[in-house]
Order: sequence, then C-alpha cells, then structure tokens
Amino acid sequence: MAKKENRVIITLECTEARKEGASPSRYTTTKNKKNQTERLVLKKYNPSLKRHTLHKEIK
Repeated sequence: MAKKENRVIITLECTEARKEGASPSRYTTTKNKKNQTERLVLKKYNPSLKRHTLHKEIK
C-alpha cells in the first residue's frame, strides 16, 4: 500500500515590500498539513529591502 503524503509545497511572500513599493520576495518550502493547519508565517530575508521581514503563506 502506498503511504499518504502529508507534506505540501507552499510559497511564502513578503508582507512589507508592497507597502514600500518594492517587489516582494518569495520563498518556497514544505509543511505538514496534518500537524499545521493554519497559514505559516516566518521571518525571512528580503534582498530588495535589505532586511529581515515577515513572510506569509500565499495560495
């Protein structure tokens, strides 16, 4: 029997870049949809703003 996959690929997008008129940075990662049902929010580096900003999961 095949094992059911719980991990999905998600995209994280910068939340502060659009407010400042810069292009938003995007990162891809995986998450376990069974253990973490809410949207993921991580602090990642935005090269256009040259600082760490909050990145939220987008659809």
